[in-house]
Amino acid sequence: MKSFATRLGLVLGVLVIAIGGFFVAMSFHDGPLAIISGGPFRSGDVIAGPEPDWSVIQNRETIEIQLLEPPRSRTTWLAVVDHKLYIASAYMNSTVGKIWKQWPHHAMTNGAALIRIDGRIYERQLRRINDADIANIVGPEFARKYQLGMNADSVSTGDVWLFELAPRPD
Repeated sequence: MKSFATRLGLVLGVLVIAIGGFFVAMSFHDGPLAIISGGPFRSGDVIAGPEPDWSVIQNRETIEIQLLEPPRSRTTWLAVVDHKLYIASAYMNSTVGKIWKQWPHHAMTNGAALIRIDGRIYERQLRRINDADIANIVGPEFARKYQLGMNADSVSTGDVWLFELAPRPD
């Protein structure tokens, strides 16, 4: 009969392999699954033309975003202020944030991104915002929707990285 430690090790090994396999499979999935990052978008219609009226999604909880480099997707919170679309990454100075949140660093290298909303894909350029005035205008919208304490101080210290999802240059 196997010892308890051997059986426990076997169960833990199978669990680690299963979880690892799940995350590898997700890297090929068409977009994220809730808070789990996914692969590049494979479905959806690319929308070209004039800048959309983002106010129609002002009360939406999340959107899907995919960086082009690396081609990974995730679900993120959003704010619409003055007809502009913003996303934020909080806890960037925390230990967990430094390990878990790599996408903002990738966005600083190459901010080319896609967002998918209701099966429509929009090409965007992520531009990090460090401007105190903009942070103080956008912060209350994130607080209203998510109770995220974002202001000029949290943005200037790097606790929160704020990005505008601007039209991609031609």
